[in-house]
Amino acid sequence: MASRPAIQDPGAIAPGPVVETTGGRLRGATRTGIHSFKGVPYGTSTAGAARWLPAKPAAWNGVRDALDYGPRAPQNERPSQEPHLKWIRDTRPFSEDCLVLNVWTPGVNDHAKRPVMVYVHGGGFIAGASSAAGIDGTNLAQRGDVVVISLNHRLNLFGFLHLGDAEGGRYLDAGNIGMLDVVAALRWVRDNAAVFGGDSANVTVFGQSGGASKVALLAAMPEAKGLIHKGIIQSASSMLRMGEVEAVTRNTRLFMEQAGARDIAALREIPADRLLAAMRATITAAGRVDEFRPVVDGRALPTQPFHPDALAISARVPLLMGNCETEAAFAFSQEPSNFALTAEQVQARVKRFVNCSDSQAADLIALYQKSRPGMSPGQIFARIHSDHMYRRSVTRAGELKAAAGGAPAYVYHMTWKTPVLDGVLGTPHTMCLPFVFGNVDVAAGLTGNGPERYALQDRMMGAWIAFARTGNPNHAGLPEWKPYNAAERPTMIFDNDCRVVNDPRREERLAFESLPPYVMEAIGRR
Repeated sequence: MASRPAIQDPGAIAPGPVVETTGGRLRGATRTGIHSFKGVPYGTSTAGAARWLPAKPAAWNGVRDALDYGPRAPQNERPSQEPHLKWIRDTRPFSEDCLVLNVWTPGVNDHAKRPVMVYVHGGGFIAGASSAAGIDGTNLAQRGDVVVISLNHRLNLFGFLHLGDAEGGRYLDAGNIGMLDVVAALRWVRDNAAVFGGDSANVTVFGQSGGASKVALLAAMPEAKGLIHKGIIQSASSMLRMGEVEAVTRNTRLFMEQAGARDIAALREIPADRLLAAMRATITAAGRVDEFRPVVDGRALPTQPFHPDALAISARVPLLMGNCETEAAFAFSQEPSNFALTAEQVQARVKRFVNCSDSQAADLIALYQKSRPGMSPGQIFARIHSDHMYRRSVTRAGELKAAAGGAPAYVYHMTWKTPVLDGVLGTPHTMCLPFVFGNVDVAAGLTGNGPERYALQDRMMGAWIAFARTGNPNHAGLPEWKPYNAAERPTMIFDNDCRVVNDPRREERLAFESLPPYVMEAIGRR
């Protein structure tokens, strides 16, 4: 059993070095030997006349203090203060001047050519920020001798409002402008990595949840080619399919009705808070929540992620991808009655969520119960929900990446169970993040306080760092982990006992094969 590692000591914050970037000079701070530069602008304000347009590179005069995080992108999220959720939330103010990034590095101007790890935050495409306490990059940078960077970008209606050819085509990229912000940040990384001791030719982009889907998108975007050399996809549910023009056009029409705007000029004049209120009303009126997201527009995003044409763009980019056993428990925990469902209620929910018949729902529940005797109906539903929404996306993406040839994919499944809330959460959504960032103590509200956490933290951090360094996650602390293939399906199980299992829970995986996919349409199936 590993003891508490020294990297958990927060240490004292001291004045840091001054560096010269393409935008100007920055003064950072230093803690435990790691230099941090926070709230660094990579793009100009996106307010007013700049809404839905590509941002210009930021620049400033003199020395800019980069000592605190910048604002979040405008959004409707209200952060929870519950201990198991608080560590991944942020309460900083919103601003349309939100194109900022944060850097943690062991050295500056030292020609070290460290691997660069760029984290893209979760929250779907509508919420989130890079400034949550649990994703501070200090420990990861120190443990791996890597440069860690996180960023904010435009979200929801500000980042993904399809405006077609309005105003002579000026807004053709509006439906994907939030992703083009990320590309702009990656260009900043390319141009400035060396200043922070990083290697611009060895950039790994990683993300969790919505951030993981953004990694899949970047791998499918021609403008990101050459800016991303490796990708890590953690718990993505929506990475196989983005919006189609017809659906997002309808969504834009509904939004403009709710906003009371006849044209783009009127939209530009409406304050951000009123636009967010109109978005809430649009989601209610549309009866769905996923149309403020990237669109396959034939430009920034020519095809769906993992389409053969998209896989060709990123053929040389190795991927590491996986999910947690009970992802859904994260959302379920915000309404505890979800864990007290009766068998009848679970059958009805499985039927509706999986879009299957009564008999198919009953058979699926019975299969999951067979290997989990004594588990409550609510906990069974959390596992079925998680597999349908997350695991199916991961296994399908792994199949498609492996079949395409080129760089490999490695697949994992996390089953380490948290003891908090009497263990009802199992291995929920976001569980991977504290272990990857080396922040299990920061996220003790989710991970608990047991000493066994540190051994798994070492192994997971080690895998992410090894992958960022070489494109292969194997290291001395893990058993041999082979690239994914559809015949054997080797999968690393991250738990107190890390092990590789070929095609884990095969019967349950196969049971979903005849059921409708979670995404609107399966990609690449024959």
